[in-house]
Amino acid sequence: MEIQTSTQMIHARIDQNVKRQAESVFSSLGINTSEAIRMFFAQVAMNQGIPFEVKIPNKETRKAIEDSRLNRNLIRSTKEEFDKLFNV
Repeated sequence: MEIQTSTQMIHARIDQNVKRQAESVFSSLGINTSEAIRMFFAQVAMNQGIPFEVKIPNKETRKAIEDSRLNRNLIRSTKEEFDKLFNV
């Protein structure tokens, strides 16, 4: 005998680029968007909160985010410089 569970429909608006990028990750993991959302909700329920840190960025971080979005004040590095910086 199968146990029937009731489900609810969720509608949400999301930036199309974010959605596309997320769906690419889900595909790589072998899951679809609905499964990813169910996993997120299950983690929220189990953790009794958001399953990752959520905080308001400080002034310096907000400026860096804005600079990055506007492609300004960026430092370009070669692969070798990057590898040396991160001990790769």
